[in-house]
Amino acid sequence: DLYFLCVYRSLMCHSLSLQGARMVASTRSFADFTPQKCELHRLEAGPSETAVLTREQGLQYYRTMQTMRRMELKADQLYKQKIIRGFCHLYDGQEACAMGIEAGINPTDHLITAYRAHGYTFTRGVSVREILAELTGRRGGVAKGKGGSMHMYAKHFYGGNGIVGAQVPLGAGVALACQYQGNNQVCVALYGDGAANQGQIFESFNMAALWKLPCIFICENNKFGMGTSVERSSASTDYFKRGDYIPGIKVDGMDVLCVREAIKFAADYCRAGKGPIVMELETYRYHGHSMSDPGVSYRSREEIQEVRSKSDPITMLKERMLSNNMASVEEIKEIDVEIRKVIEDAAQFAISDPEPPLDELCNHIFSVS
Repeated sequence: DLYFLCVYRSLMCHSLSLQGARMVASTRSFADFTPQKCELHRLEAGPSETAVLTREQGLQYYRTMQTMRRMELKADQLYKQKIIRGFCHLYDGQEACAMGIEAGINPTDHLITAYRAHGYTFTRGVSVREILAELTGRRGGVAKGKGGSMHMYAKHFYGGNGIVGAQVPLGAGVALACQYQGNNQVCVALYGDGAANQGQIFESFNMAALWKLPCIFICENNKFGMGTSVERSSASTDYFKRGDYIPGIKVDGMDVLCVREAIKFAADYCRAGKGPIVMELETYRYHGHSMSDPGVSYRSREEIQEVRSKSDPITMLKERMLSNNMASVEEIKEIDVEIRKVIEDAAQFAISDPEPPLDELCNHIFSVS
């Protein structure tokens, strides 16, 4: 079982000596919707029982997750101002999943996800400026204003996919390419609890197990598929066991260190040639399914607030950093100010940048003659 032990280290000051400071995180008390332990399926041993966090890593994780949070809140504002139109699925609340996954794999590894993709687009290296400009349909967007919320891409990142569950077999295909090329890389294929009952996901499991593909299948279980709770949609809500003959892990998706250690374990498992692994990250989204969903008709405002107060991934990390003297309150505030400026500058660009001209309509279209 995954648990964390607190180790307090004597720190002489808050200066550069803190750069080498390390801490071992402790298990936190969460609300009922989050597991306190890592559950295993068809595995004799699981992820490391301790997680080491350096000051540099902690500040990086905080900056990345807080940037994702502020970016999504700005997208919410721009959508309500009718500057962003169409589909828009926000990621706030789930930041520990994206950050933990990125911290546990290599930049050369591969990742594909569904339509709640803004956070992963950012962790895969795309700037806030390009993401927001894509949301507003401007020429400076990551897909030149033609993709929108659900279709953003980067090196080793294959979207952003609008068809429920369709990205999973594509991810298995990317893993097949990794195996074929012998490059020791893995592919992370993400999907939500709402897509977990799709037949194509089980077909992907079967092929990946047969061919021992280096694929980490991850279900981001945020408890609701659109407005339907997992209890109402799934006969079995143990999504990490859905691979049956494939080993699985259930992880607290609100804790960036839990996610990171589990992903490291899964990536090592795949790189060792043992085949695929299925992971379930229990998490929670603060917004509704999309911007057209107020998100409070199938759950209460009190429920959302309870999650925010007890299990917010950014607050949890910040408290760890502060309580272990790895950062000061002033330092955190400075980072917050810097992030707000980055977001505001990016938003101004996303509003002022021109739309793609009409003569580019048929550019970048793949054609087979």
